[in-house]
Amino acid sequence: MSQLEIDAVVFDVLGTLVDEPAGIRNGIRALEPSLDDPSVEQLLSLWQEHIEREQRRILDGGRPYVTSDALDREAARLVADAAGVDDPAAAAALARSGRRLPPWPDTVTGLARIAEQHPLIGLSNASRAALLEVNAHAGLRWHQALSAEDARTYKPDPGVYQLAVTVCGRPPERLLMVAAHAWDLRAAQALGLRTAYIARPVGDPPTATDQFDLYADDLDDLAGQLDKRVPARLGRPRP
Repeated sequence: MSQLEIDAVVFDVLGTLVDEPAGIRNGIRALEPSLDDPSVEQLLSLWQEHIEREQRRILDGGRPYVTSDALDREAARLVADAAGVDDPAAAAALARSGRRLPPWPDTVTGLARIAEQHPLIGLSNASRAALLEVNAHAGLRWHQALSAEDARTYKPDPGVYQLAVTVCGRPPERLLMVAAHAWDLRAAQALGLRTAYIARPVGDPPTATDQFDLYADDLDDLAGQLDKRVPARLGRPRP
């Protein structure tokens, strides 16, 4: 593979760096401790389907933009109703479970290793307030964290990826987008960003027709590949 010329590494957050389903499962169990595992999974699917459907409606112009906080509150009410819980405070606590997400075991050390050589940008569909709490809870290290709220849309709208390009101040091909979701990488690729797929249990695997620049088992694997293939740029003057 030819050497990559990268000025910054852009990371998806939800699913790629933190286990989003695990955090919501924890919230559902706290909402109604008597639920068995199949019931928890059914309610988790109800949450996920609502978020995906409503984000798609916003992207398609069928609904005005609202932040991820509003969508989480809607999903939490649906789940609470389905679980037979009518306590508004319990539903509000469930809505915030989307901010208390555990990092994958390699996330914190992997980010620190990559940050030694490259500026790191987080790029998430989470709102600004939610992203702050996700970052703090999971211990994520960034040089810049960007929310899709600033573009008033959601990935895979190109406007979200443009946020990272604008902040970096470099051509899109000088940015490497890292995600566990092939749909996320395809959208970044369409804007000209370089791409790296990270395998996660909750991700969207690539298809046979996808051609990303890097494929990694985890962040340590990605860091090793970047060490070999990408010239270090952090702190070095550019000509």
